[in-house]
Amino acid sequence: MASVTLAAVDLRYPSGAQGLAGIDLHVADGEFVALLGPSGSGKTTLLRTVAGFLAPTGGRVLLGDRLVAGGGAFVAPEHRALGMVFQQHAVWPHWNVGRNVEYPLRLAKVPRRERAARVAAVLELVGLAGASSRDPATLSGGQRQRVALARAIVAEPEVLLLDEALSALDEPLRDRLRLELQSLTRRFGLTVLHVTHDRDEALALADRVVVLDGGRIQQIGTPPELVSRPASAFVARFVSDATVITGRLDASGFTAPDDSLHLDTAVIESTADPAAAVGRAADLAILPGDVRLAPVEPGSPGDAVVVSSLFGREGNDVVLDWNGRSLRSRGSGVRPVVGERMRVRIERAIVYPAAGAPTGADHPAAERVPLGA
Repeated sequence: MASVTLAAVDLRYPSGAQGLAGIDLHVADGEFVALLGPSGSGKTTLLRTVAGFLAPTGGRVLLGDRLVAGGGAFVAPEHRALGMVFQQHAVWPHWNVGRNVEYPLRLAKVPRRERAARVAAVLELVGLAGASSRDPATLSGGQRQRVALARAIVAEPEVLLLDEALSALDEPLRDRLRLELQSLTRRFGLTVLHVTHDRDEALALADRVVVLDGGRIQQIGTPPELVSRPASAFVARFVSDATVITGRLDASGFTAPDDSLHLDTAVIESTADPAAAVGRAADLAILPGDVRLAPVEPGSPGDAVVVSSLFGREGNDVVLDWNGRSLRSRGSGVRPVVGERMRVRIERAIVYPAAGAPTGADHPAAERVPLGA
């Protein structure tokens, strides 16, 4: 297997549009990294740059110690020793399963007997033992995606690239294949780059998650770091559905512009030096898990009105109208009903400088300290 390194990678399209800007990323040998972001964020562009389908206009791409793009070098995709699985499984209908899977070995001129042995072994690994002679038309969508995965790993690639590889599947099949994919990549020791728009999938599968927006890395971190320590208001909102409010910090805490909300320093954490943050415009992020709800006494106006209330296996997902703002809460306990008035208690909120905040791996979120410390 091999590591993947992108050093100061830029990609600008002929139209002048910026696809990637200043991408610095190292994926260790055997690491599973998910690329996560909204549509147009650059996650698929980054994957296709690693694959060799796009050539960067600046910076370098390395697989292990081998330079494959940049500095005047460019190695074609077929010579990068990569495996790739797409959203649509792209199984050739006129070939049986075995012929589909062995195709990379034929290109590599692997002897027939070795091809047959390797195809049989990899089909067993993906749960399709004995299916070599089957017609793809007789397979389910999940089975065809297993064929695509077997074809991607049969040639023992240095890196496995997954481009929304599970998103076309229905639950619970998709959930089952997530478990199988994680087990399989661990067993092979594969280095994996996995593009997904599914936040739960990225957090469940990856060792680290790279959050992108506008072709730039916004944060790199482990799943727990992204959920509990988002590096920016954007990451907090995109990954965790945080409520974000723009206002101002002072010595007593955070105040919204119309004075409709004030949170004192006891519940606020700041991503900047507390002394420097006071008096500045700021974005306040409230994560759903930090919002506690309680029913109000009859006749009491309460703090908020329930707009929607969804049951989930990991807790109720509630959206409230909170003084004209949409506030999300996620937690266990009694599930409120739509229209019910609730009392709101914010246990923690994170404040970010509204302008000029650093982004990416150097963001000071890792050193967050309470105001007034």
